[in-house]
Amino acid sequence: MNPAAQTTLSCGNCDQGLQVLPLSGHYGHPVEVDLCPGCHLVWFDAVESARLPGPALLELIGQMAAAQELAHQPMKHDLACPRCRGRVRTVHNQTRWGRSLQMECAQRHGAWQTFGQFLNEKGLLRPMSSADRSRALARDGALHCVNCGGTLGQTDTLCPFCATVPAVVDVARLARALDPEGATSAHSVHRTGTASSALRCQACGAAQGLDEGWQCGQCGATLTAPDLAEAHRQVSALGPALAAHAQRPAPHVVEQRLKAQSAGLERQRARAAEMQAEADARNGAHDFKPFGRDRLGGRRLDPAERLLERWLRDRYATLGLPDWVPAALLAGLLLLAWWW
Repeated sequence: MNPAAQTTLSCGNCDQGLQVLPLSGHYGHPVEVDLCPGCHLVWFDAVESARLPGPALLELIGQMAAAQELAHQPMKHDLACPRCRGRVRTVHNQTRWGRSLQMECAQRHGAWQTFGQFLNEKGLLRPMSSADRSRALARDGALHCVNCGGTLGQTDTLCPFCATVPAVVDVARLARALDPEGATSAHSVHRTGTASSALRCQACGAAQGLDEGWQCGQCGATLTAPDLAEAHRQVSALGPALAAHAQRPAPHVVEQRLKAQSAGLERQRARAAEMQAEADARNGAHDFKPFGRDRLGGRRLDPAERLLERWLRDRYATLGLPDWVPAALLAGLLLLAWWW
């Protein structure tokens, strides 16, 4: 392990020690992610964020949800890299879900992201609508920031503690991010669209009243969640199945993988046949088989006889002998070996 990675890092905002989260990455490779609970920041070295499979992502989101119970530490303008203590710069990245932000070290040691920025990069958030606000107020009597967990005013356009735009978690998209191969597709959390409407269930189309809570009263499908803790509770039931799938993929997932690879394998076979034909043409090789077949005297040639056949074929190509010469020679040699 890199000796620098063994050193406890301190937050570049509050100077407190970072919480190290040892996670299991793809194919069992260990991944360490550093978290500052009070500042609601997460530090990623290199491409750690992209190397998080479903179980690791679920654990990280659970730690983020727990950290939101702590008072938020305001962000300083001179946020520093935890490794070199140099100042970081804000970088705008383009993802499949739109633009995202991170605070990147100029020396490329890694990048900070707030909880909200990380969730937004993964496409797990959408802006909180007026209907979302009414729904949350009717159920909980308060609005909470999805980034820091702070209390929001009913008309706030930014969180007064961390300046994050009020948003809700798209639970169905979170479930798919945890399980992109569909190993847990039978669970009810998957029975909703990726862009849930605040007034209509995307699973069954039933209208939703403001007092229906965050699940469809008609079919029970999960709707959006007003805060990270609620979203984590909704998907935490997938944890055991995700862990089992990481150890041994479900049969229907294995079948899907094989189907996805079959077209590529066929292309590889066709290309290999083309390359073999090109090599034979360059070497002047001929498709020689004794007596025009791969059998002799009604039986199939054994490996030793096939090796002799290949040797005779190469000599045939080199000397340019008529077709009957190597065939007769092979038959004579086999007859002599049998008689001997």
